[in-house]
Amino acid sequence: MPGVIAAFSLYILIGVLTMDVGDADFPGPRFFPTILAVLGLVLAAIIALGIIRHPEHPENNSDRSWRFHSDFQALGWTVGGFLAFAVLLPWLGWIIAGGIVFWCVARGFGSRRPLFDVLVSLFMSSIAYLGFSVALGLNLPSGILGGGF
Repeated sequence: MPGVIAAFSLYILIGVLTMDVGDADFPGPRFFPTILAVLGLVLAAIIALGIIRHPEHPENNSDRSWRFHSDFQALGWTVGGFLAFAVLLPWLGWIIAGGIVFWCVARGFGSRRPLFDVLVSLFMSSIAYLGFSVALGLNLPSGILGGGF
């Protein structure tokens, strides 16, 4: 896992360094991807050090099976949420479509409080909308909340 995280972070970092942005004001389009890439590299190093310092040995004497399995219901909720987000974004807008994806991911991760999850999802989606639209000046689709359809 540290190798995958490090490779993805390096990919982002190389993309940021080779990006042609011209005369962009601070923070600019390189700022947040650079932070994510550096945090990814730091995280990969911390995980790698943890594995080296405390290796797990699968030959323990417990009755636990080491067979790998997938939770397809959680995968379905998560992937379905992202697909719904991608399809519904132009019509519903960022806040509602983002709320749907946040709610589906929470459901996929095992939350069983749908009303609370809806409220938190809409709140987080609104915060993301304000962050990108107001703070960074990006145009996110407003959909039916903005009067468009």
